[in-house]
Amino acid sequence: MTALRVLLAIALGLLGAARAGAQPATAIPRVGFLSASGPSPAVEAFRRSLRELGYVEDRTIVIHPRWAEGRFDRLPKLAAELVSLNVDIAVAVGTPAALAVKNAVGTTPVVLVGVADPVGADLVETLARPGRNATGLSALADDTLGQSLQRLAELVPRLSRVAVLSNPASPGVHAQAVREAETAGPALGLQVQLLAVRAAGELDRAFQAMTRQRAGALLVLSDPLFDLHRQRILDLAAKSRLPAMYGTRDWVDAGGLASYGASETELCRRAAAYLDRILKGAAPADLPMEPPTQFELVVNLKAAKALGLKISAPALRRADEVVE
Repeated sequence: MTALRVLLAIALGLLGAARAGAQPATAIPRVGFLSASGPSPAVEAFRRSLRELGYVEDRTIVIHPRWAEGRFDRLPKLAAELVSLNVDIAVAVGTPAALAVKNAVGTTPVVLVGVADPVGADLVETLARPGRNATGLSALADDTLGQSLQRLAELVPRLSRVAVLSNPASPGVHAQAVREAETAGPALGLQVQLLAVRAAGELDRAFQAMTRQRAGALLVLSDPLFDLHRQRILDLAAKSRLPAMYGTRDWVDAGGLASYGASETELCRRAAAYLDRILKGAAPADLPMEPPTQFELVVNLKAAKALGLKISAPALRRADEVVE
């Protein structure tokens, strides 16, 4: 009988252990990461920041990255893939990726990274109180256009007239461009020719107007429309022999002369803190969006040579990166 009791106790113990083992483990958060470009140091900064916050990839958090590699038409499909993976939260880098995620994820929380006009893009209600399922980091500060004009003037000797390409369909960005064009331009001794482009079919007309008014350089503001037609704009700028500055460095990677804008690496690093707060229970609707704090100037010497543009040594020294 004693032996029988021992065997029964062992059996009950094993059954209890089996039941305990059958209990569901704590779910590991799944993070979808969507970018219109490809893997970059910015993504590694995001991962490093998560590690600093105590996360261990594939043990306490899982990241599902998706890259469009510059093909914006792929973004909706990639966003749908993240939804099929049942991600708990999505990180969207850049406005095109953010719009694709918005249309796919429903109420899933979203961390926005480097979106030029989140209110105009209907991603949030206000920057101070997003009010929906998305928040994060915008791409523009109050004086971004003025700083861009100054950097462009430093790169192009004896510059007096600058064309600025803007899309009125992006209300926040365009309104800011109008304000800064009226103040920053004259302060720098520049005449600013603001050209409104609402559709790809208006690009040829805009470049004809630049040539007619003898613009000495071009500033292209960040906008999903311009991103979508990047190669067309780069080709028109080259054909018009216009030194041009863009808002993000992927334009330089594609052959553009220069870019000045928020550091994507810094934005991605700071995005990890938003993700952490949301995973710990904070509502995106209540987390104010933050402006960028670090900007970088990237210059393409090959593009300068093709334009016959001689950039001064002091101007090159002010660049954060020079692409040979």
